[in-house]
Amino acid sequence: MAASSAIFSTFISPQTAPFSAKSSSSSSSSSSSMRLLLPTNVRMVRTMTLAMASQPATGPRPLRGIMKPRRVSPEMQALVGVPEIARTEALKLIWAYIKEHSLQDPENKRIIICDEKLKKIFGGKDRVGFLEVAGLITPHFL
Repeated sequence: MAASSAIFSTFISPQTAPFSAKSSSSSSSSSSSMRLLLPTNVRMVRTMTLAMASQPATGPRPLRGIMKPRRVSPEMQALVGVPEIARTEALKLIWAYIKEHSLQDPENKRIIICDEKLKKIFGGKDRVGFLEVAGLITPHFL
């Protein structure tokens, strides 16, 4: 126990606990001084880490990844109605189109029955699983 507390104190506080065993009265005083040192040092280390890690807020972050609007193919444009759209918004509009035209299989709602517009986007497939939709629209983002 003494060795582990000594190693721990070298990382947290500038003072180290002795490795040699002393009388119970002196070990209790060193452990009490250890208790006094730990909270302030941990707080100091945490404060310095947060100060170094934080960056000044310069306003809204630019969109990136699936949130960034991208140009779409003419087939996708015919369905969503805009020449440039984010992937997340395109998926929302495709699902709205599917629900509006009742294109889900009535027995298994996870299956989409494609009409002509959806066949152009989904590679000519007649039926598509709902988990396939995100993958099948990938080629339509230019």
